Amino acid sequence: MQDDADLRKIIHIDMDAFYASVEQLDHPELRGHPIAVGGGEARGVVAAASYEARKYGVRSAMSGQVAKRNCPELIFVPPRFDRYKEISQQIKNIFFRYTDLVEPLSLDEAYLDVTNNKVGAQSATQLAEQIREEIFTTTGLTASAGISINKFVAKVASDYNKPNGQKTVPPEEVLSFLADLDIRKYHGIGKVTAKKMYHLGIFTGADLKTKSVDFLTKHFGKAGAGYYQIVRGIHRSPVKPIRLPKSVGAERTFRQNLSSELYLEDKINEIALALDQRIQRQKVSGKTITLKLKYSDFVIQTRSKTLPFFIADKSMIVAHAKELLYQEKLQNSVRLLGISISNLNRTEKLATDLSKDKAAPLIEQLEIPF
Repeated sequence: MQDDADLRKIIHIDMDAFYASVEQLDHPELRGHPIAVGGGEARGVVAAASYEARKYGVRSAMSGQVAKRNCPELIFVPPRFDRYKEISQQIKNIFFRYTDLVEPLSLDEAYLDVTNNKVGAQSATQLAEQIREEIFTTTGLTASAGISINKFVAKVASDYNKPNGQKTVPPEEVLSFLADLDIRKYHGIGKVTAKKMYHLGIFTGADLKTKSVDFLTKHFGKAGAGYYQIVRGIHRSPVKPIRLPKSVGAERTFRQNLSSELYLEDKINEIALALDQRIQRQKVSGKTITLKLKYSDFVIQTRSKTLPFFIADKSMIVAHAKELLYQEKLQNSVRLLGISISNLNRTEKLATDLSKDKAAPLIEQLEIPF
């Protein structure tokens, strides 16, 4: 485990079924009913599900049709992202009253480093309770929290007493907590990796801890060294107040599959417009442009090129995206098309702002989702 000098007090806050809870908050007639935010039509996808719907196996990223089969009484609600962002801003403001070390992960979760906090509190557990209570008083929504010595353990702990609960894993309990943990509960270990670990006789943290770093690296590459450290309570990643995106993109799922490059050209123009707006808001440019194609059989193909210069102009994005489109023949009809830029560069103005050490206003300027 990390040395005492390195121990921090980290809180992971995770809003409970955020999108769905906002809809039930604003529409009392939906409370107590299974609802899904997203589309129930043929191409619809569930963005979020209420706890009433989750009892029937409805989950985010699930096809709307499958969700309806699982739960015939399911009510679909269209998403209102402006409303979700509005409430997220309120929650973010609460966090900054306690610490400037806030790392947003998405619209509904964040890490807080409260080792040295603005209210002089010694107990991170009590701080988490206070923050959750203030969130409820301000927004009418519940949140869950995990509290521990690093981000990894705090995130895992925040799932333990959901919804509307919290769990603290103090320093002296970290190793036993990780040892008893089912490997599927380890954040970052997905279904494929977990299945591979099962074949290697790794079912719990205790099993993982018996494996050498050489063994784990051999079977899991660079991630293996990370697993070796995490199971020993070592995770030194700091809470980063500003999360710079690795890429910016936009994509569209079509109502009908498209089988002609000519039709896809029109869609490239539409998607590039949406991407251009996001690029301008985030004040970035990029050297690498990627075209994503999801075919009717759900096979995903990406085509990329890296330029010797940065681009942020819509016309250039369109030109290079079309070039990638005609790079090779389509494998099948296309149901989804996406464009993204990566290998990003910040503008001079943003670099100047970064040097001013104004964490909260800068996060607002970047429009980083909370």
